[in-house]
Amino acid sequence: MTAVIIGGIENQTENFTYTMEELQALAEADNLEVVASVHQKLERPVAATYFGAGKVTEIFQAGQVHAADALIVNDELSPTQIRNLEQDTGLTVIDRTALILDIFASRARTKEAKLQVEIAKLQYQLPRLRTSAAEKLDQQTAGNAGGGFTNRGAGETKLELNRRVIEKQISQLRKKLKDVQKDQVTQSKQRRASGLPQVALVGYTNAGKSTTMNGLLQLTGQEEDKQVFVKNMLFATLDTSVRKVHFADNKEFLLSDTVGFVSKLPHNLVAAFESTLAEARNADLLVQVIDASDPHAREMIATTEETLASIGIDDIPMIYAYNKADLANTRYPLVTGDAITYSARDSQSLQVLADVIRQKIFTGYQTLTFLIPFAEGQLVQQLNEEAQIIKTDYLATGTQITAEVSPQLAAQLQDYVQ
Repeated sequence: MTAVIIGGIENQTENFTYTMEELQALAEADNLEVVASVHQKLERPVAATYFGAGKVTEIFQAGQVHAADALIVNDELSPTQIRNLEQDTGLTVIDRTALILDIFASRARTKEAKLQVEIAKLQYQLPRLRTSAAEKLDQQTAGNAGGGFTNRGAGETKLELNRRVIEKQISQLRKKLKDVQKDQVTQSKQRRASGLPQVALVGYTNAGKSTTMNGLLQLTGQEEDKQVFVKNMLFATLDTSVRKVHFADNKEFLLSDTVGFVSKLPHNLVAAFESTLAEARNADLLVQVIDASDPHAREMIATTEETLASIGIDDIPMIYAYNKADLANTRYPLVTGDAITYSARDSQSLQVLADVIRQKIFTGYQTLTFLIPFAEGQLVQQLNEEAQIIKTDYLATGTQITAEVSPQLAAQLQDYVQ
């Protein structure tokens, strides 16, 4: 396993300790072994090396002592900072953005996710071409006896060529992504047209969204093949999964499990996964899943809500679902206003969560009595499939059914209401 040192600058940031702990978790999620952690108090990063000269020397020494291979920095670095730090420490330097991009690249499974990550990686590389171009220019001019202006021009031409190649790649990938997303847009329109309420699980990565989704599916008798992938790691899955949840009284809603968030999530990745988060934007209700056992739960809530707001999701009703209450040694299940404390591995908790969701999304349902002519047998079948039947009587003029129905079904059958 690759040994790495993590480091950051504490510049009056309230959540510095939290972000450093998170950086270690991200490194471990990328199969890296953190052997040391360094930090420095500075008002702002040093332009040339990010850290001050003394701290750079300390990192070099730590790298020798711990036989480290790389330094992971808790911010996005400039090409100059990366180059100088690598020269001064003898370590490969990876900034936070590059680390998250690498994790996303290893987790992407669907064609859409792979395209989104590849676009974000190329966008990250684009402003950093100068470093590699400068190295190539050094190789080109090594041993040449002068002509500095001419050689610089050659290097700049090479840089522009590289830039055009990457911009062309990005353009081609975007076209492919657009084609892939056409089918998803169609599916999303069909889901909205179905009239079923839509609920989206959102929240910090590894808070338990997928476990919660699987628990709700199992609670309502869904087949195992409908379950989504779960693993105890950051960004275990990047793909949005949508499942239909069906209750015994024939009430149904669509439940989606969205990609998790993390603090300082690179802007390019947020933009790239905006379409993936469309399920959250179209939702009637958001369930923000929070790790109640984590001491940084408040920061995680803030991160989630800032990320949602950045893509225009800030006016949808939300339930705050404090998961992992069994690990937090707190009482559960417990409902307080729009918050529920629960464990996604506890069936009673999941039942309470399902009840809270039902109360929020199945508003407008009403109990009505319909008289369906015998010739309209398909409407009787529809009521049996989509409504909670309270009473059925067979009269001379047709089938009389009293049922609790959705607003959509009530409007569709209004001509048969008694």
